[in-house]
Amino acid sequence: MVATQPPKIATTEPSTEEQSLFSLEDFMLHPPNHMEWIDGELVETTGMTVRHGTLQSRLSRFWGNHVDSQKLGGEVVTETACRTLNQGRRPDVAYMSPELVAQYGQAAGLPRSFPLIAEIASPDDSAEGLFAKAIEYLESGCQEVWLVFPEARIVLAKTAETAWQLFNPGDAIATQTTLQGFSIPLDELLA
Repeated sequence: MVATQPPKIATTEPSTEEQSLFSLEDFMLHPPNHMEWIDGELVETTGMTVRHGTLQSRLSRFWGNHVDSQKLGGEVVTETACRTLNQGRRPDVAYMSPELVAQYGQAAGLPRSFPLIAEIASPDDSAEGLFAKAIEYLESGCQEVWLVFPEARIVLAKTAETAWQLFNPGDAIATQTTLQGFSIPLDELLA
């Protein structure tokens, strides 16, 4: 087996030439930090705030605690690369089933979507872009997606088989297909 060296990536935003030389396969083998591979180019993920990071950490902890307490196996990960049909993404929070951990637990990225994904809206995100990303995940094997809108204090959730569900303050949000039995009051998540 021939060892491959990671492509050279600039420490600042990559040049157009560097972006065009970096393939999706390169991205999946050596995903650069804070980057996604979108429409043939490396794109820096930006706009994350303290609030975004807090919610990302909190949701990761809540999902992880449920996995541990229910002895479900698998892992909850943050900003870990995955491949959709045509893109290389880094979901904010995702769950890997025990089977995926056994098969890909040492890989640089997952060659498919995670079964459960949450994207947390940051000030730079457009709602249209987040919905498109959610559909992309679902079309790539994801079973359930949550879109968390901290400023609006809502969460939208969708599975491959269901319509979008809206959760408002005072509601409890529950997983539908993955992490069976997980539920949390929206007010506690967005506290």
